[in-house]
Amino acid sequence: MIKRIEVLKEGRFSEKGMQKFLIHDSPYFRVLNFNFMSGQELGIHSHEAEGQLSIVVIEGEGEFLGKEGLTLPANTGDVLISDIREPHGILAISDMRVIVTIAPPL
Repeated sequence: MIKRIEVLKEGRFSEKGMQKFLIHDSPYFRVLNFNFMSGQELGIHSHEAEGQLSIVVIEGEGEFLGKEGLTLPANTGDVLISDIREPHGILAISDMRVIVTIAPPL
């Protein structure tokens, strides 16, 4: 089965906080769309699980956040790949859309 999702149409922004949209969920991987208005963030966190995640910036700019104050630029087209146990987060500098893939799903 092939499934097409129009993320730019489906994903929403909200002044109340970051918005999350589940794109796909299976026993193999989970794909989510997170939408941040400028200044919103997903705080640094980690998961007690084995696996990896990727974060793809599809629109906007911000920072990837990590442990001990580590920050990396996060601009349209950038990809962050990390073990799911590694502390990670996102801070939006402008309105920002990202796609997060988690494998295996939590």
